[in-house]
Amino acid sequence: MSDTTSAGLREEVRSKYAAAARAVLEPGADTAGCCGPAAEAAEAVGGFSKNLYREGETDGLPEEAVLASLGCGNPLAVADLRAGERVLDLGSGGGIDVLLSARRVGPSGFAYGVDMTDEMLDLARANAARAGAGNVEFLKGEIEAVPLPDASVDAVISNCVINLSVDKPAVLAEMFRVLVPGGRIGISDVVAEDHLTTADRQAAGSYAGCIAGALSRAEYLGGLAAAGFVGATVTFTHEAAPGMHSAIIRAVKPAGS
Repeated sequence: MSDTTSAGLREEVRSKYAAAARAVLEPGADTAGCCGPAAEAAEAVGGFSKNLYREGETDGLPEEAVLASLGCGNPLAVADLRAGERVLDLGSGGGIDVLLSARRVGPSGFAYGVDMTDEMLDLARANAARAGAGNVEFLKGEIEAVPLPDASVDAVISNCVINLSVDKPAVLAEMFRVLVPGGRIGISDVVAEDHLTTADRQAAGSYAGCIAGALSRAEYLGGLAAAGFVGATVTFTHEAAPGMHSAIIRAVKPAGS
């Protein structure tokens, strides 16, 4: 029987992502990531991870970073990162979005990644070294308690991770806290249609499989507003499972905050 306590769900997620990292660090190891650490796994869960990045966008990145991509979208396509900015990736995994962000913000900017899984952090740091990226840092921590000070980044991104949190209001509050006034979020996540109940989502798939823990569109918008964000939007991009969609989430921290 599955452990549905908060601690049990967190450990289920950590274990699955540790296995995904080991599959890249140790070819031949068994793995089953959320949204597919490789093409075979992506196919098995409905193609979450297929064709997320624009042609040529990942050129020059270590193969290990690309193989460990566990996302359901491309948050960089909507985050509108600019040279000199500081960006934070929540649940940074093997580091692909951090490395792409570092390219976008350039040497005058900086990209942080936060992840709770030691194996993923090892992989991400190795990928950063292979890429020669000097403007990145990977921090161990939970996305419900980000190890960065208040008002320390201009943008927050995340790729198919917030649905895995057992305390989503804390995640949204942390995003608001670490953003500078006027800062913004550009997130890819799995989001449910509003008519699906919690029981419906649990029946549709597992928690660690990015389905059971997904918020509905209305819940996402309400949570962002409660955290203090304005201008929030949730845009479905493609259906990941019946009534469940990969989605783009945008919002802004008011300039006067």
